[in-house]
Order: sequence, then C-alpha cells, then structure tokens
Amino acid sequence: MNDTKKVVGIGVGIILAVAAVIGIYLLVARRPAAPPAAEKIPAAPGPPATEGLGEGALAPLDLPGLELDKSDDLLRSLARDISSHPGLAGWMRTRELVRKFVAAVDNIANGLSPRAQVDFFSPRGTFKAARREGMFVVDPSSYYRYDPVADIFISLDARAAARLYVSLKPLFQEAYRELGYPDGDFHATLTRAVAELLATPVVESSVVLEKKVASYAMTDPELEELSPAQKHLFRMGPENVQVIQTKLRTLAIACGIPEYRLPKPRIYARPNWP
Repeated sequence: MNDTKKVVGIGVGIILAVAAVIGIYLLVARRPAAPPAAEKIPAAPGPPATEGLGEGALAPLDLPGLELDKSDDLLRSLARDISSHPGLAGWMRTRELVRKFVAAVDNIANGLSPRAQVDFFSPRGTFKAARREGMFVVDPSSYYRYDPVADIFISLDARAAARLYVSLKPLFQEAYRELGYPDGDFHATLTRAVAELLATPVVESSVVLEKKVASYAMTDPELEELSPAQKHLFRMGPENVQVIQTKLRTLAIACGIPEYRLPKPRIYARPNWP
C-alpha cells in the first residue's frame, strides 16, 4: 500500500473519483432558490425503481451560451453556492473541469485510477503501518488524513446536484464524445462508475499488510484484487467509505439512477482476524 497510490480526489463526484473520486458529483451542484417537489423515477424493466428525485422532476437552470471551452469560470461561479464548506474552492482551481470530470468518470467506470484527472488535492501526512500481534496493519491515522475530503463531499446538496447535472448534460456528453465515444451515453457510464465505487467493501477488521521493498501490499487476496478505482476509495478507511457511499447513493438516485441498479452496502470482515 504505497503512499504514492493515495486517493487524489471523486467524485464523485465524480467521483471519484472521487477522485474521487471521490467526489464524482463535485462539479454538478448548486443550491436552487425553490426546489421543485420530488417525483418518482419512471419504472424500468426489472425490479421497481425506488422513489427519488430523478432528472424528470427538475427543470434545467437557464445557462445561455454554454460552451465547453469556456465553462470553467461558470462552474467556479456556481460552486460558490455548492456548500458552506471552505475547502471546496481549492478543488475548483484546476482547469478543464468538465473534461476532467468526464474522463475521471470514464476511468472509474472501467475500474481504473482517476489520478491524472483529479490533481487538485492530496492528503496531508504520510501512510503509516503499525505492528499488531506480530503483523503489519494499517495505522488508523492513515485513514484520518482523508476526513477533510469526506467532509467536503458529504456537504453537497443532492437535489441541487441533480438540477445542475441535468443543466450541464450537453457539456458532459460533448466531452464524452471527445474521449472517443461518438455514440456513447455518458449517463450510462456515470451509472457504471457509481456502481463501481458502491461495490467497494467496508472492512470492519484490521487490514493486514505485507511489507515490500518500498511499500506494502494487502495480504487478503480479495482486497488486493479490488480494482484501482475501488482501492482509491478503500484507502480512505471504513468510516469515510461508509459516509461517502451513503452520500453517493443519494446523489445517484437524485440524478435519475434507479436504486435497484446500485450495489447494496457490503461489509467485509477478514476471516479469522478480529
């Protein structure tokens, strides 16, 4: 578990990635003056969809003359109303916000790291391992480094995020075509990216490590085989994973993704280890 592999920001929103990823919906939130009433998501083939906000319930913002190449200043302006968290402004200083968001979502949907697109933060401090019962485990202080990221992400407003997502969909789709998907549907890719992150397990037990030459690896093969995108979220620690996944689920449903298409929370305990 090398510190150079640390989570560098979602979203989610995106994401994100989440990064974060971690904040996959980082770029798609604005608090509306008078939110419309919630509606049910239209039924789709398969299990019934859960009641949610859904894009059909939200009128797009009036954003005349919207252009992909000139969208950064607009997004920074809209972000002033995204939440009251003071750390958000620093996330918005990067350039090509829409393109980076779309590329990060595409990477996460394919299980890849969004590091190249979400370069606007890294956690303070370094990764630490501790010895316990003759084994190396992740020191909990390594997880606490990501608390500010989780705090910013969960401060986002779900209904406002959905409204701006609907408003900016043409830009997301245009940026997605630029990636080499002329006939692709960005919303479908966003759905896969959200599902990828929600499938990340919440590990209640200590994470046992094996020391390498210049880093550590997880000894549990099931955890070590997580995708690079999932490992970015996983390294934030179980408490942060839970709160981010809860918020991400709410945001996804608000943006019109039926709940039945989203993985259920997964609690994982390493066999024979407390």
